[in-house]
Amino acid sequence: MLDWDSSYEIVRALMEAYPDADVETFGLADLCRMIIALPDFADDPLMVNDGILRDILREWYEESTNEWK
Repeated sequence: MLDWDSSYEIVRALMEAYPDADVETFGLADLCRMIIALPDFADDPLMVNDGILRDILREWYEESTNEWK
């Protein structure tokens, strides 16, 4: 089960669900919708804030540009 505190797990799920996504093109609202749509996401959508979304987006960017993939 995914919640807002499990950012790394959310990033891994996003990478699996959207393997060809260009992370640099997403706004925070887009990212929020994508996370809430994940099958294992079970947290309250109203509990998120911009800081959490920015952290997830940054982590996703770092993972997607990691040379050691």
